[in-house]
Amino acid sequence: MDLKRIQQRFENCPCGKEHELAIKAIEIGSGLVVQAGAILKEIQFPKKILIVADNNALRVSEGLLKSLTAAGFAFEARIYENMRVAQMEQVEELEKLCENVDGIFSVGTGSINDICRLAAHRQKKAFAIFATAPSMDGFASDSAPITCHNFKITYPASPPSVIIADTKILAEAPAELKSAGFGDMIGKYIALVDWKIAHLVIGEYYCENVARLTQEALDRIVSLADKVTENNEETAATIMEALVLTGIGMALAKCSRPASGTEHILSHFWEVKKLEQGLLSDYHGKKVGVATILVNGVYREMINHADVSPTAEHSDWDAIIKAYGKNLAEDMIKLNTPTITSEVAPAYLKECWPEICRIVQEGLPSNGKLLQLMKTAGAATTIEEIDVTPELCTLGLQYHPYMRHRISLMRLRPMLQL
Repeated sequence: MDLKRIQQRFENCPCGKEHELAIKAIEIGSGLVVQAGAILKEIQFPKKILIVADNNALRVSEGLLKSLTAAGFAFEARIYENMRVAQMEQVEELEKLCENVDGIFSVGTGSINDICRLAAHRQKKAFAIFATAPSMDGFASDSAPITCHNFKITYPASPPSVIIADTKILAEAPAELKSAGFGDMIGKYIALVDWKIAHLVIGEYYCENVARLTQEALDRIVSLADKVTENNEETAATIMEALVLTGIGMALAKCSRPASGTEHILSHFWEVKKLEQGLLSDYHGKKVGVATILVNGVYREMINHADVSPTAEHSDWDAIIKAYGKNLAEDMIKLNTPTITSEVAPAYLKECWPEICRIVQEGLPSNGKLLQLMKTAGAATTIEEIDVTPELCTLGLQYHPYMRHRISLMRLRPMLQL
């Protein structure tokens, strides 16, 4: 991937922010598993490293450790049995383990990357990724969603200096993981709409150039919907590049807005409520895809109301606190003191409504088209497929926006009285 060319696109950006890429190299190609050591050596990655992986990721990365040894790397390793949830306890464990090394090399995808990203950031260690499945879009991100005391919080973190992906391994990844990556990407429809609405309503920072980068990545993924699950290296490479681009967008904007909207928050709500019961959630991208279908339907229904009469928010906080429960309510209250909607004047929201409707109409696919895309890509489309009960689904749809101090159209619903 031509990082220099991407960087040039953002020179003297009209948004006024100076966009900088900390990533030194993104290598996506066939057979790179046996070249990983040489790639890290070329960009002068530290020689004393901690390798973090789970058994599945390490199993499919045959030849990786040998390539590191051949390139002169000395490493310690922390291999998890099966990493499904990124927990703060694991971040703290890695922080202790990396005291005697200079860099962390994450082998895998998703939660493995997130715990390494935050541990490396906190301990000021170099960080690199060897990706094993195109299942999510956070490879190049500079933030890490971590579960702490069962509450999902997104922490500022470090983007990797290097991302390596072997297209042979990506192509051979389980179809379910590839479809999960598609589900994660399809959420960008909602994310970009929410970002534009937040910019319109409260003047939140927005960059059209970054949004365009995300849209290009989304369009690329959508064009490959019928090929997502194929064992094809060329397709795998294209999908991986699109996934990485959205992470680059987050890093350039210095926020998760380009890739994460209310659909991600809904997914996180389902996850933490299940964790309360000692239950693991399905893959992140699968949940995000289903959440996107639900939110898309709600947003399209909302704009059927040509006229609105916004009021100051009068939320039932007793009901909200009950929905979060004793384990999560305290963190939720902190994020809503004061509430983000206190920044929104009802009269101005009414004035913005026609433009909000236009943003939704132009930015979101029809419900039918979205459903067709998801099915074509083999992605989950129903709550039953992600093991979310109707009760949890309803609870999440109503109360998930309070999990973040963030404007979304869903968060504005109480003010709009829709």
